[in-house]
Amino acid sequence: MTPAASQPALSRATVDRDSATRELPEALDSAWRDGQVLVVDDQGRALVDGTDLVLVGPDEAPEGDRLYLGGGRYFAVRGPLPRKLGTVPKGLRDVGHLLSDRDAGLLVHAVGLANWHASHTHCPRCGAATRSIRGGAVRVCVADGSEHFPRTDPAMIVLVHDGADRCLLGRQPIWPPGRYSTLAGFVEPGESAEQAVVREVLEETGVLVRDVNYSASQPWPFPSSLMLGFRARADGDAEPVARDGELEDARWFHRDELRDGSAMLPTPVSIAYKLITDWVNEG
Repeated sequence: MTPAASQPALSRATVDRDSATRELPEALDSAWRDGQVLVVDDQGRALVDGTDLVLVGPDEAPEGDRLYLGGGRYFAVRGPLPRKLGTVPKGLRDVGHLLSDRDAGLLVHAVGLANWHASHTHCPRCGAATRSIRGGAVRVCVADGSEHFPRTDPAMIVLVHDGADRCLLGRQPIWPPGRYSTLAGFVEPGESAEQAVVREVLEETGVLVRDVNYSASQPWPFPSSLMLGFRARADGDAEPVARDGELEDARWFHRDELRDGSAMLPTPVSIAYKLITDWVNEG
């Protein structure tokens, strides 16, 4: 099994988000004139040439909100993809793990912002229209002046192990046959991420866990999650049972089973892949 990367695939970035420029309309206009634009369509796809994002000049970008990604010159616009010979439209699930650190960071930032703007066109307080300001970092209500900021929904994802050579994985019925992954779920109001780990694992499999330790995080803009990765140890030797309707199956896997391909793992773009492969490669 190939060693996992040091960071989750979508947690890599090299572009300074440059909050100072966002606050200065003249600086934003200047950056746009000399900028490079990443066009993202309504399916979250961008043009890719091999494993490189295709950036265009401002004159080639479609009309739309200018979403400042940082670096003094990087922007995103949501709209129809331009036509470029030799390029193909790809989404984060397809190429997120293949892109360079810079490109992975740009695309995940662009998709996250574009998704939020598309779903927050009206004020949740009064229903009036909102407009984008500060390079897309804020939307303001045109009626009451209230400001609204991009939302991020925290979710936990956990590699449960038995303290030896087995880990607990589950599968959802919509997944390809044979695919298993780590357990995950949203953090509820008033709940810590660690509490969510214990609750979700117990709800989904009947297994109680302890020794919950944070591993890493990854943005997952489908549409707006932040995956908080953990590792936890099963408390006791209870056999898992898929019991809340979300999972089709839940079972223990030995490290050797995962090495020899007895289970299809999640794709390398997901933090689940990193959690599993890190654990397997330790044994």
